[in-house]
Parts: sequence; C-alpha cells; structure tokens
Amino acid sequence: MTAVETWLTAAHDDRLRAGLTRRTDVRRHPKSRAGLLDLASNDYLGLSADPRLRAAAIRAVEEYGTGAGASRVVTGTAGCHAELEAELARLTGRPACLVFSTGYAANIGVLTALGSPDTLLISDAHVHASLIDGARLSRSPVEICPHNDLAALERLLRDRVQPRAVVVVESIYSVLGDATDLRRAAALCAEYDAFLVVDEAHGIGVAGQGRGLVHAAGLADAPHVIVTATLSKALGTQGGAVLGTPLLREHLVNTARTFIFDTGLAPAAAAGAAEACRIIAAEPGRVAALHEVASVIAGAAGVPLAPGAVQSIPADSADQAVAAADRLHEEGILVGCFRPPSVPDGVSRLRLVARAGVDVDGAERAARLAARWSRAGAAVSV
Repeated sequence: MTAVETWLTAAHDDRLRAGLTRRTDVRRHPKSRAGLLDLASNDYLGLSADPRLRAAAIRAVEEYGTGAGASRVVTGTAGCHAELEAELARLTGRPACLVFSTGYAANIGVLTALGSPDTLLISDAHVHASLIDGARLSRSPVEICPHNDLAALERLLRDRVQPRAVVVVESIYSVLGDATDLRRAAALCAEYDAFLVVDEAHGIGVAGQGRGLVHAAGLADAPHVIVTATLSKALGTQGGAVLGTPLLREHLVNTARTFIFDTGLAPAAAAGAAEACRIIAAEPGRVAALHEVASVIAGAAGVPLAPGAVQSIPADSADQAVAAADRLHEEGILVGCFRPPSVPDGVSRLRLVARAGVDVDGAERAARLAARWSRAGAAVSV
C-alpha cells in the first residue's frame, strides 16, 4: 500500500469510528421508488418536474444546444441568460442581476471580488460552506461573528481598522432554519459604511411571498445590500446569481473569477429558472402551501416553527440521527440527516423540508416518527 493509500485508509477509518461516513445512494432519490414521501430535497415548490419548466428547457436546448459553449465573457452569453437575469431582478425587486453556473460559484465570486487586505470580512458563524470558502479566498482579514449576534456585529464594525467592510449572513439558515434580522443588520451596515451580503438560497421562493426576505424587509432598493441566490432550490433548476446595483454587476463581470473563467450556465437551466420566476410571481398559492406544510411538521415534531421550509429536529447523537433517517427511509419517508461537520452548532439533527404539494397527513406522520426516533432508546414501531 502506498503512503497516499495508507493516509486515505486512515482517514476513512477515522470517519467510520466517528459515525461520519457519507454516501451517494441512488436509492434515496425521490424517483427511485414509487410512493416515497420527499421531505429531504430542496425542491421547495415542486417546480423541478413542472411541465412548464420542462417545456422551457426543451425550447432552450433546441435553440441554443445543451451547453453554453464558453465563458459568459467570450461567446457563452445567450438570450436565455439575459432573460433569466431580467426575471430574477423583477422577482426580487433588485436593480440588476448576474447569473453564475452554481450558487457556490456565485458566493465565492462575490466575496473574492469584494475582498482585499484592506477589507474586513465579517461572517456569521453559521453561514454556508460556499461563503466560508469565499472568505478564505478573498484575501481579506476575516472575523467570525457569533450567530445572529447583532451586538457583536456592531462591535466588529465599530472597532475595525480597515477602511472597508463586508458583512456576510444568510436570510434563512439551511440547517437550523432560523432567520437574520435583516432590517437591523442592514441599518448597522449603513451606519458603519459596510456592504451586507445576504445569501437568499433558502429565502427566494419561500419568504416574502416568494420574493425573498430582503424584499420582505423593504431592502430591495438598498444599494449597500447584495443578494446571492441559488436556482437549485425553490426555482427547481440549477445555477446561481448575484443581485445588486448595475455598478456591482459591472464589477463582478470584470473581477469575479468564478464568472470569468467558468463556462456559462447551461441554456436549459437558465430557461427553466426564468419560467420558475414567472410562476412564483403568478402563483402565490404555492408559497402559501409550503408554509402550511411547515406549520404541520413543526407542530407534529414539537419544535419551534422556523420561518422557512426547513424544520430542524435535534438528535441525541450522530448515530441516532443516521439510524432514524434509515428507519424513516424504510417506511417510505426521505429526510435529511445532518451531522458534524455539516452542522454549525455541532448538534446532529434530522432536517425535514416542507414542500408545496406533498401529502399533509403524511408529513405530519413523518414528523412525529422523526421526533420519536431521533431520541436514543426510542421505540421504532409505527
């Protein structure tokens, strides 16, 4: 065995002992078995299988082909990209938009484009891995702010020595499901002359009648507030975006390496996402249905109702969370299983995702079972 193989084997054994092995399992895809109740995927509004999105994607493939063919700054910008950027800006009320190939690329792109040794980057302790990686690559000094601690945020902004600052939060957090007080955070950033970058991955299509928590907070026109988003959750496709002022968009086109040096978003995904924006704006009942399911899940599980789709159920241990998720799968129920290092507070949990269009009675039963089986020693009979 080579030295590299020995190292990989030791790393595998360490993960196995800690109960932290992960796997790619086709059997957990919602289409892998008839009748599976999907409370795990991020297809919040059920749009990924909507025939209107499929039709839009097919039209785009027929017109533009299966791939963009190049970077957006070479020959990779097609009409479907411009259409998507216009629809995203219209849905969120933001002045301008730039679409990236993924939400991960959008987050890394905006933070590296805004970062510098003279820019303090203040990041909430619970932000997504893409924002953590963007901070690491930004060349900025980084301060980690305790989660949702606005007093600590004010101290960090007030006491900084750098002339510029960028504050990084999520509108709705993906694991605990809680939200940022965006009005207060934006007011602090305005007072101390800082940008506020808000990841709306779990907000657009969910909060503010689908227009996002930034819009609901009355901040759509705030020039110092920057929104990032993914198209792979409520919009049912794939890709990412940064929304802000036209000046910010121009800056990103010229400086964001994950935009300049990446092939453009596939035309099918762009066209599908544009159609999803139009559906969300025209059919607010989808968003209302999601929140009805969320309320049922939270009530049945005995956990506080989170403002987004994600309802989080703590487990007694990582092993207990895995066992509960596997047992639920046997019962025909898909739920998320989150363990360290994917959970920012170190608490393993089951994550039940409310989705428009799912069976409400089935979601209620699933939540009761998840709450019971996440506890050590709990019976597993139904």
